[in-house]
Amino acid sequence: MTKTVNHNLAQSTRHYRHTGHTASSAAASPSPFKDLTFPLNVYAHALLLEEGKATYLHYGLFQDNQTSLQSAQQFSTDLLITRLPPSPCRILEVGVGLGTTLTQLNQRGYDVHGITPDAQQIAYIQKNLDSEVPVSCHSLQDFKAQPESFDVVLLLESAQSIEPLVIFNKALDLLPLSGDLIIVDAFALKYDEARVEDLHLLNDLVALAERFGFELVEHVDLSTQAAPTLDHLLHITATHRQRLIKDLFLIDEQQLTQLDESNRSYHKKYASGHYGYALLHFRKKTVPKWRLQILEKNQIQEMLDLFKKTFHHDMTPATWQWKYGSHSGGEIGIWRDNQLIAHYGGVSRRILFFGQPQTAVQIGDVMVDTSERGILTRKGPFFLMTATFLERYIGYGKPYLVGLGFPNERHMKIAVRHGLYAEVGCLTEFSWNIRSRFPLWGTRLHLIGQEQADFAKTAVDQCWQNMVADLQTAIIGVRDWQYLQHRYLNHPNQQYQIILVRNRFSNYARGILVLRYDPEGCEIVDLIAPLAEIPLLITHARRLAGMHGTTRVFCRITANFADYFDVAGGTQQTVNIHIPANAWSNGPSPEILKNHWWLMSGDKDFR
Repeated sequence: MTKTVNHNLAQSTRHYRHTGHTASSAAASPSPFKDLTFPLNVYAHALLLEEGKATYLHYGLFQDNQTSLQSAQQFSTDLLITRLPPSPCRILEVGVGLGTTLTQLNQRGYDVHGITPDAQQIAYIQKNLDSEVPVSCHSLQDFKAQPESFDVVLLLESAQSIEPLVIFNKALDLLPLSGDLIIVDAFALKYDEARVEDLHLLNDLVALAERFGFELVEHVDLSTQAAPTLDHLLHITATHRQRLIKDLFLIDEQQLTQLDESNRSYHKKYASGHYGYALLHFRKKTVPKWRLQILEKNQIQEMLDLFKKTFHHDMTPATWQWKYGSHSGGEIGIWRDNQLIAHYGGVSRRILFFGQPQTAVQIGDVMVDTSERGILTRKGPFFLMTATFLERYIGYGKPYLVGLGFPNERHMKIAVRHGLYAEVGCLTEFSWNIRSRFPLWGTRLHLIGQEQADFAKTAVDQCWQNMVADLQTAIIGVRDWQYLQHRYLNHPNQQYQIILVRNRFSNYARGILVLRYDPEGCEIVDLIAPLAEIPLLITHARRLAGMHGTTRVFCRITANFADYFDVAGGTQQTVNIHIPANAWSNGPSPEILKNHWWLMSGDKDFR
């Protein structure tokens, strides 16, 4: 069942021992479950009112015409126990609920330790069970134990609320060879909508397990038996609604309404085959050469050292903070012998996807230590981290609908060969000579900086909205004032010139130019304007370049928008920069994305 209204199934809060309360004794208020986290307090008390006791709160597995949720829950627990090795053996139970399964395993002679990050559950266990019960208040990520301390790691409806990379890294450390990892939970069976789903995709989880050296010993599909649990939950919360409000002192009745809506949504997804319920039994077969992990803050210096070794120049901590600190879309690293040897980074980016707001992730800082680069197979570090990142973050049901980036030619070829990426566009370059410094009398220019924030915000957002109107059939990163501030004005290393072009007499904003001067010339790294204003902006850039003393103006734009720049004259040439799309996980197909991106040099974080 769920710990949160959006139905993340019971993160570390699943089992509830028989409290000894009967239906008649339950009439007294307050509820013995009133201090539990919502909605666990609701489920526990509703079960108490309906069936006279609240022994478990995990899903039940219903057999034939069985009508008791308690009996169905006990069948689920019994099924799980049959998958355990004979006692005595050492078991780590991740997410103990209120200690029912923990107690049963203890009574069967297992050396079991339970963990939960929920202090309220710990308090309930200490009050209602033997004070010596082996349970501690830890998340799996924070739990510390000697290597190979357990023979079994058990997750019953807690896995979905834990990062999969954490699950397998911890299991790899805590289990010996041939140790068992058993997961019983709800999973997503397919994603086909542009929204973030609550559940891990089952196929992704199984693929990740293999990368960590785990063999799938058994996969039991329990979806049909588990789905009726939702009918029972909807029934008991509706039947006892007023008692739940009274006995649990629920101030916001809307919580119960949202909980019911969540359960109805889950019910529909079980019926449509989008969600399912399964027992997965993994066994640790090997210790992998490379370890995949999410990069933690205390590992940033390792990433910076690898960056310098790979690209032969420094990324400063300030640059990392600007890039990943507040916009991180995830960073995955690969370690070998406790040394970071590969990195794959992502930065969150707001986009308009054919006119609709979506969130993308911009891929960057993809690097593999030179000593490991020769391994370019599906077992090598580049494939492992790229496939894992795409499965974890990009596509339908994932945090980011699409990805964007500018991989070098080598990485692009490898990724396409392995079916990770598909090419959906390329950049082309235009260059122009400078123009006379004399002003264009119909317009005037304003230099934009942080000190003109109020004035600049109005002008930039006006230009952006005018640009949006022209790009309803394109994919483009949002270019409003907030983005302009972060990307250009707050950059810790690069200097940009941001110019507002407006009518001389009406003050109407025509467009925004972002210029960067370097030995190659004056680069138009970005512009924000209706497409018809592009020639005017290029003309002003050529004037400003002459005033700056450079001899050349150039810009790079995705080739599908080249015609809007070609009308300004100049010289066009191809550049070997290809635009990739995710071809690995289920999402918008490369055919849908092909030749629809608006991307310029400013979309590269390093320009």
